[in-house]
Amino acid sequence: MDFYITKEEIVKSLNSTLGVVEKRQTLPILANVLFEVDESSLRLTATDLESEISTISTISNFKSGGKITAPAKKLSELCRLFKDDSEIHFFLDGDNLKIETSSGKYNLATLPSEDFPVFEKEEGGNIVNITAHNLKALIGKTSFAMGNQDWRHYLNGLFLSVEDTLITSVATDAHRLAMATLGLNEGVSDQITGIVPRKSINEIGKLVNESSENILLQLSANSINVNVAGTTFSSKLIEGKFPDYEQVIPTGESSTLSINKKSLSESLSRVSVLSSEKFRGVRLVTSENLINISANNPEKEQAEESVECSYNGENIDIAFNVNYIQEILSSAEGDLIEMHFFGSDKSCLITNPGSESFKYVVMPLLI
Repeated sequence: MDFYITKEEIVKSLNSTLGVVEKRQTLPILANVLFEVDESSLRLTATDLESEISTISTISNFKSGGKITAPAKKLSELCRLFKDDSEIHFFLDGDNLKIETSSGKYNLATLPSEDFPVFEKEEGGNIVNITAHNLKALIGKTSFAMGNQDWRHYLNGLFLSVEDTLITSVATDAHRLAMATLGLNEGVSDQITGIVPRKSINEIGKLVNESSENILLQLSANSINVNVAGTTFSSKLIEGKFPDYEQVIPTGESSTLSINKKSLSESLSRVSVLSSEKFRGVRLVTSENLINISANNPEKEQAEESVECSYNGENIDIAFNVNYIQEILSSAEGDLIEMHFFGSDKSCLITNPGSESFKYVVMPLLI
C-alpha cells in the first residue's frame, strides 16, 4: 500500500469515522480504522460491532493498493495538525504505517486487516428517498426526548415508521414524547418500522448536518443503512416493541394557550434559577390572556413572573420539569407555540399553530 492524499480529504474522512470507533477498547482492533486503497480512492471503515461507517475519499497519487488497520484517534490528531495545504504520503513498511509530509516522518503501529470485524449487512428492506432537510428535522426535533440508559431498552432510541409517502419519528423517555411526521420524495409499498439506537441516531445526525443532497435510507427488519454523499452508515436496530405512542397523545376538548416562544423561554429561564435543583419544577397558572410562572426551592427562595398570552379557557394550575419544556421550545418552529391543556393533572400537548407535523407531550410534575 502506497499512496498520496491531501490533508483536507483524509481529515474529512477520519472525522466521519471517529464517532463509531469503539472507545471502551473491548477489542484492540475496534480502536482502529480499516484502510482499503485502490487506483482512484481510499475507503475508510470503522465499527463498534453494533454499527459501521464507511467513507470514500479521492487520492491524489496512487503507487500501490492494499489493506491495513491503524489507530483512528492518533491518525486523526496527527493529520489534523499538518499544514492546511499538505499532501500526505502513506505507505506500508512491514507492520508499520509510514506517514511523510513536508514537516516530517511518522510511524504508526498496525493490526492486520484480516482481523477487522465484518459487519453483517442485512439484505432486502425498503429504500426511502428523503431530503437532507427533512431527515435533519426528523432527528433534530425529536431525538432529544429519547431515553438515556433506561432499563426499558426500547426507549433508548428513535422509533421510525414509514408508510406510503410519510415518515414519522417518535422518541419518549416515559416523561415526555416528541413526534414528527414529514414527507418523502417517493412513496413505499409496505409499512416499515424500527427503533434506531441513540448512538446511531447521533451519527446519522452528524452526517445529515453536513449534506444538502437527497439521502437514501434503507430500513430492514433488524438494521438501518443510510447513504449520504459517498458515506454509508449501517446499524443494528433495537429489539423490542415501541410503546403505542398514539395512545399517549391526548385528545378531546382542551383549553388552548397561544404564546410567544421567546418570551416564554426567557421567563422560564429566569424563574427556574430558583427552582429545586433536584426536580427543576416550575408552576404554571393560567388566567384570561395571562400565564403566571413561579418556582421555589427548599431554601424558601421564590421567583414569580407573569407573561401575556392568548387564552380564555378554564384556569389551569400545573407544574412541569422546566428542562423538558425548554427542550421543546428550542426544537419548535416559528415564533408562537400552542399549549393544549386537558386538566391540571393531565399531560399537556404542545404544537405549532396550524401544523400537524410536530407534536410534543409533557407529563405534569407533582411539586
